[in-house]
Amino acid sequence: MEHKPATQSTPLLTDVLVILQTARQKAYTAVNTAMVQAYWLMGKRIVEEEQKGEQKATYGEALLKNLSVALTAELGKGFSYANLRNFRQFYLTFPDAEICYAVCSKLTWSHNRLIMRVENPDARNYYLQECSNQNWSTRTLERNINTFYYQRLRSSQQKQIQQTTEKTDLNDFIKDPYVFEFLNIPEPITSSEKNIESALIENLQAFLLELGKGFSFVGRQFRISTETSHFFIDLVFYNYLLKCFVLFDLKTTKLSHQDTGQMDMYIRMFDDLKKQDNDNPTIGIILCTEKDETVVKYSILNEHKQLFATKYMPYLPTEEELIAEIVRKKRMIQERDERL
Repeated sequence: MEHKPATQSTPLLTDVLVILQTARQKAYTAVNTAMVQAYWLMGKRIVEEEQKGEQKATYGEALLKNLSVALTAELGKGFSYANLRNFRQFYLTFPDAEICYAVCSKLTWSHNRLIMRVENPDARNYYLQECSNQNWSTRTLERNINTFYYQRLRSSQQKQIQQTTEKTDLNDFIKDPYVFEFLNIPEPITSSEKNIESALIENLQAFLLELGKGFSFVGRQFRISTETSHFFIDLVFYNYLLKCFVLFDLKTTKLSHQDTGQMDMYIRMFDDLKKQDNDNPTIGIILCTEKDETVVKYSILNEHKQLFATKYMPYLPTEEELIAEIVRKKRMIQERDERL
């Protein structure tokens, strides 16, 4: 059996491969952009034609079915009745041509199909912008939609970090609750804090995606020492957008005032011993399975601008559970604001 000689890498070969890969990517991007724009234009034309019919519902259904048959006969697969309905819905969801050409066409058709099914206009616009800016895969987008990513961000505490830019809002970085269904921990939760911490590190990529924008992993059981004592912080990250360290303390029990006091100490120590001059103040987040509203109301949490307690769910909750959690969070924020 004849063996082909091994290919030796040379500067010429490397350069040619890069040129070809770049060209192929540009070609794929150009084709995708053209097709998404074509689907939008087709949807627009269908809507315009439908508006001529007196009995719009009946006329529209017949129009799509007849057009599907004609296009399939002319061009082959890809123009089913369901697809034409999607094209029409695409235009109706994003009727602004500027949005289509500037944002939608930069995403794949799979991304756009997922986003256009989001009912909340604000959430839909958020997913559209974040997909474009953060290069989310369709899998990441689908998970974020199914776990109410946008609503969980918007239910977080409405506080801003001092010394950050005016445009930087913790709303865009801290969720409540977090969802860790990728850990595959069954209910009821029997795993120890150490085991959950290990599982988070083993699934670091998924964990970072759930945390959101700008997070990079620094260390686990991060030691911070004074002249007389050593302390170990469960998880330490740095957020390059907020320009600060973010400390996580993981709890498998209900939040207690001891937990808030401990995290407050960690924040102060980190600011004193680890924070650089160009860093913003350290943020501390206590991840707990349940939050005692009395503790939240009367502990240091109520006033501390850098300290947060958020709930985490180690399983994929139902839509009803997530909505109930978001409503509960909004009620707590409203009650807090009324006291201030």
